[in-house]
Amino acid sequence: MPLPDDLLSPEATADPHAVLAALREHDPVHWSEAHRAWLLTRYDDVSAAFQNKALSNDRVRPLLAARRGHAPSTSDQVLELLASWMVVSDPPAHTRLRKLAGGAFKAQRISAMDAQIERLVDDLLDTFVAGAPAGSDLISDVAYPLPATVIATMLGAPVADRDRFRDWSDELALVAFGTGGEARADRHERALRGLREMDAYFRDLIAVRRRDPGEDMLTAMMATDPDDPGDRLADDELVAMCALLLFAGHETTTNSIANATLALLRHPDQLELLRDRPDLLAPAVEELLRFDGPIKVLNRWVVAETEIAGCVISPGQRVHLVLAAANRDPARFDDPDRLDLTRSPNPHVAFGKGIHACIGAQLARMETRIAVGRIVARLPGMRLAGEPVWKDSLASRSLEALPVAHDAGRKAAVG
Repeated sequence: MPLPDDLLSPEATADPHAVLAALREHDPVHWSEAHRAWLLTRYDDVSAAFQNKALSNDRVRPLLAARRGHAPSTSDQVLELLASWMVVSDPPAHTRLRKLAGGAFKAQRISAMDAQIERLVDDLLDTFVAGAPAGSDLISDVAYPLPATVIATMLGAPVADRDRFRDWSDELALVAFGTGGEARADRHERALRGLREMDAYFRDLIAVRRRDPGEDMLTAMMATDPDDPGDRLADDELVAMCALLLFAGHETTTNSIANATLALLRHPDQLELLRDRPDLLAPAVEELLRFDGPIKVLNRWVVAETEIAGCVISPGQRVHLVLAAANRDPARFDDPDRLDLTRSPNPHVAFGKGIHACIGAQLARMETRIAVGRIVARLPGMRLAGEPVWKDSLASRSLEALPVAHDAGRKAAVG
């Protein structure tokens, strides 16, 4: 009997872990006809794949190359704009881009935002608590607006533009994260429109920062390489970096906060443990990222023949690194399907590994830690007010909504 391998089936969308467990146990390097890709589901194989030079992260240009000779399409224009993003490049281009962007992501710069992010979370929770306690959507009211506000602040953009940032991120998600058969037919047109609007917006913001530098991340990304004073990010590269920060930072952090909250709601013993032991918040976030992280799958393009666990994989094929499966591999984690906020060590790969590990992981962790901590502290009696629905996305693990009821009254708004 063939193994189920369609990660966009309704069953796998609702709960991918049963499907992934079967693949990991019976065929851990599995060719999926549904996705036309190899699925790697064991921790050791996924971990090794991050270091395998035969597996390229430059996965947009091959799609464009395959389109040569065909009439240009809207999807081609979208891919051409995405091809310059650091996250889909390989060394040496990736090494240079990451080094030049690195100054904007220094630990002290991120840490300095701690108090500001906590104020933002409390402001959002004030509105949430004052709303309908019978079942407000924690995503639309808290997890969704928070990262857009943080990113706008970090880039030195007006916070009033937060809604535009969110809209652009949503348009890109339709293409970048892959959806099932119900995807809108106009998704590439919407993504292209959003990319063009975003391009014009960031070029204007770059021009402002060149005239009037600030303490923001965009100004930091304009700096020259200290080892090569003649090298700096060109305007096209700055626009691409801003777009990547907006999209990756918004989608990933929203999912992290929402998935973490849902996991706690479904494991009330761990929720109560965290209420009683707020000192566990940092390791709790790591366990919540492992248990149901924001990204299910990362894609790689095969550029040289390679062998993984006895399977020969050929150039031109695709490999999906299934992070959700690796993070629940019993060969690496004891009792992996159990949520254990005290788990240590916890070497999950929710944010990737090696040179392509998420450059914004520290920021995502901080936002998740603060948001989850304040949600737990400020929403006594927090409980599900309806069954959450998952988006049919291949790459991301994301909820449509998270209806939450609570016992917090208006007088409890100060926490």
